[in-house]
Amino acid sequence: MNKNFANYPSLADKTVFITGGAGGIGAESVRAFAAQGAKVGFLDLNADAGLALLASLEGEHAFAQCDLRDIVATKAALGQLVEELGEADVLVNNAAHDDRHDWREVTPEYWDERMATNIRHMFFAIQTVAPGMIAKGNGSIVNIGSNSWWEAGAGFPAYATAKSAVHGLTRTMARELGDQRVRVNTVVPGWIMTDRQKDLWVTPEALAKQVDRQCLPDPIDPVYVARMVLFLASDDAAMCSAGNFMVEGGSI
Repeated sequence: MNKNFANYPSLADKTVFITGGAGGIGAESVRAFAAQGAKVGFLDLNADAGLALLASLEGEHAFAQCDLRDIVATKAALGQLVEELGEADVLVNNAAHDDRHDWREVTPEYWDERMATNIRHMFFAIQTVAPGMIAKGNGSIVNIGSNSWWEAGAGFPAYATAKSAVHGLTRTMARELGDQRVRVNTVVPGWIMTDRQKDLWVTPEALAKQVDRQCLPDPIDPVYVARMVLFLASDDAAMCSAGNFMVEGGSI
C-alpha cells in the first residue's frame, strides 16, 4: 500500500511523551514523532528495548524505564522526562497488555492487576502532565483504546473492561481540560499486526477470520495507528476533542 505520508510542521520541536514506547504501536509512534522533528520522551518496562530504540533515533529524545503499575514510579519517570526535554505538549497513553484469561479463573488480585496495567496509569499520567499543558495554553492527549469490546471479543474480559473505560476517561478529561485548550481523544485500533500479536496470537485461521470481518481486506500495520496519533497531536486537529478515531479497517 502507498505510504506517501503527510508531514505536520506544527509537530516540529514539540515535546511528546509516550507510555509503552519501546515496542509495538508505541515504538512506531516514537519513530513517527521523531521523524516529524518532535522531541520524544518515552516510558517502558523493557529497558533493553527502550535503550535500543533511543539509540536508533536522531535528535533530542529521552527514555525512562518504569513499571507503569507503580504510580509513584510513573510520576517520577515522567518528571525525569520533563527535566530532560521540558513540559509535554503531547501525551500518548499507549501502554497496555491484552493477556488472555478465562473469566472463570479470574481472582480479585488478577482483576486489579489488569486494571493497573491497562487503565489506571493513563489517568495518573494525565494528572502529572496536564498542568504543564495548561501553563502552555494548549496540549493534546491521545489515549489508545481498542475495538475488542466494540466487537464483543472473548478471551480477555478484564482487558476489554479496561479498554472500554478508556472512552469514559477520554470524554470526562476532555471536558475537564477543554477550557484550557487541552484536547483529549481516543484512537481505537483493530487487530494490529505488532510483533507481540504475531508471536502470541496470530494464526492463519484467526487472521483470515479478522480480515473477513473488516471492510478493508488487508491486515493492519501499526504504522497506521501512529499516523492517526500524529494527526490528533498536530494543529490540523485543533478542533478535535472527546472523540473516537477508528483504525480498524471497518470491522465494527
